[in-house]
Amino acid sequence: MTQQSGIAPGAAGDNGHTSIKPAVQDAVVQEKGQSRGIFLHTGWRSAGTWVWSRFRVLQTVTAFYEPLHPILGDLRAADIPALEPTWTSGHPTLSAPYFTEYRPFIQDNLHGVTGYRKSFSTDRFGPVPDTGFPALQAYLKNLCDQTTNQGKTPVFKFCRSLGRLTWFKGAFPEVMHAVVLRNPASQFASGWLLHQQWSNPFFVAAPFRVLGLNQAEPIVRQVIDICGVRLSPAPVTAIDEYAAACEQYVRTVEGDNAYRAFLALWILCALRSADDADLLIDLDRLGQSPEYASELRAQVRAQAGITPGFNGARDLVAETRRNAARMKGIDGRLLRPINASALNFIASQKGSTRSRTDFIEIIKEKLALASELSEQWRY
Repeated sequence: MTQQSGIAPGAAGDNGHTSIKPAVQDAVVQEKGQSRGIFLHTGWRSAGTWVWSRFRVLQTVTAFYEPLHPILGDLRAADIPALEPTWTSGHPTLSAPYFTEYRPFIQDNLHGVTGYRKSFSTDRFGPVPDTGFPALQAYLKNLCDQTTNQGKTPVFKFCRSLGRLTWFKGAFPEVMHAVVLRNPASQFASGWLLHQQWSNPFFVAAPFRVLGLNQAEPIVRQVIDICGVRLSPAPVTAIDEYAAACEQYVRTVEGDNAYRAFLALWILCALRSADDADLLIDLDRLGQSPEYASELRAQVRAQAGITPGFNGARDLVAETRRNAARMKGIDGRLLRPINASALNFIASQKGSTRSRTDFIEIIKEKLALASELSEQWRY
């Protein structure tokens, strides 16, 4: 596996939570009006894999890992057993390899999951679906239909979907769209430490790549300018070539510019979440409040008829504080005005979109927390 896949040693998503116990029975029967599946929309290093794993242990659920991941274009059934968490990933121990659920959708002796295209792996921030979206919709619908025909609830953990959340909401109105949100300082620090300690550039390069590929969109260009992001000087050509150029770029990138790019993408995704999420899963709060974990479980049960257990989440905010001394190559004092500019921009959006006020307030709280946490980072 390559580092670009996001599953290679040191390249998978982040959590640092407890291991997963064997599958448990979920006895809830889906009622009329409840969602017919769950789309978990997450970001890289957001602890989304841990959340997904809590659904995966339920016997009434079929939980698909990253259905937009580029590896699915070439995946063979024989490859799946080797795709397990590495000790640097921070992922929980899983009862089965990541992509096990795709095995029925891979033809014998062939490469690739049925219906998947590698173009699906690039997030987009346009206001309306692009020409490739019908194929993406058909691909996901096939996975959903095959799962529901077996009497199971489909749960998808996305990592490249937040820019297209409005598209997914329109195409799959019967699904509960849940967004995993983590404060940007903690989320950035997780990827930065992998880059710093294990020479893994993927998670630092990803925001530059996504922003560069979408910079023609007015909202993307506006946020790039607000955050003062300096994109890779490489021309935007083929997606793979541009991705490689971004990974090369971040090998010597200044820490504050890496944070600017990450924060710009975080803001864009957070705004889409405020517009279209059916449920917000607050990872900072989840690790600090057993009461919130119980409340979240009840909300999922009410909307989707299944009851995942969210107990056992570690306090990732406290871990960010403890790891402050490990953050090298970045001065947190330079980040305060960047966070302030982002906060002002978010505040200016209230009333200008259909965003829910409660979501906007949570986003503002996350930015304030990011300023507090990053203040401790020194060279």
